[in-house]
Amino acid sequence: MPHILITNDDGVHSPGILALAQALREIGQVSILAPNRNWSVTGHNKTLHKPMRVWPVTLADGSEALTTDGGPSDCVALAAMGLIEDPIDMVISGINNRPNLGDDITYSGTVAAAMEGAISGYPAMAISIEEGEPYHWETAARAAARIARKILQNDGMPAGTLLNVNVPNLPEDALQGCQVTRLGQRHYHDQLIVREAPDGKPYYWIGGGPPTSTLEPGTDVYALAHGYISVTPLSLDMTHDAFLDTLRGWLEPSLTAANSISPH
Repeated sequence: MPHILITNDDGVHSPGILALAQALREIGQVSILAPNRNWSVTGHNKTLHKPMRVWPVTLADGSEALTTDGGPSDCVALAAMGLIEDPIDMVISGINNRPNLGDDITYSGTVAAAMEGAISGYPAMAISIEEGEPYHWETAARAAARIARKILQNDGMPAGTLLNVNVPNLPEDALQGCQVTRLGQRHYHDQLIVREAPDGKPYYWIGGGPPTSTLEPGTDVYALAHGYISVTPLSLDMTHDAFLDTLRGWLEPSLTAANSISPH
């Protein structure tokens, strides 16, 4: 049976990771190594400046998991470097309790863990669900299991590739289907909030309303808004290929060793 490593950024006791583990046990062996607290909106980071601890915990269904004071990317790195002894066949991060669409992927700890999986050479997937009560965790969990099964049946994905999956918060029979998409455009409405501490010194919050999206067909935001599971393949190679020749024309003739660099 394939061995699937599960992690998240909402913490080891989140309902999303439990639902994901229960669904994935239908297709393989599952190991869980997840943070002991919420690491949402932490991006892709790795703990190098201090030691980390790992300890066992029991989940709500009585199953065993490991947790750490490190972050989502640390969980995958620790497992890949040998903390999980059995060979890993796939890394899945989630289920996040809000979607990760468009530019959200640059902030998301959920996606960062999947990126770490891809960096480590594993087929990897991040899965998130649209927010709202009640949460239909089983819908997203079963979607993750079906996608994981397809990936494993087809011997994985190209090197340096991961999937970003977003699932509508709907009963399974209300889904419109699945669409393979590109990243959409998100609009953030952040505001700088200034407050005064008791000592008279200012402190700052980044506040504002929730992000909105440009609903362009073919994108993840459009698919999710219309009741479809969105599956977006992401590449670790973020080179802007179409801009390479233009940039070479700007810079290479004037910045060669034979030329002095001037401000003009």
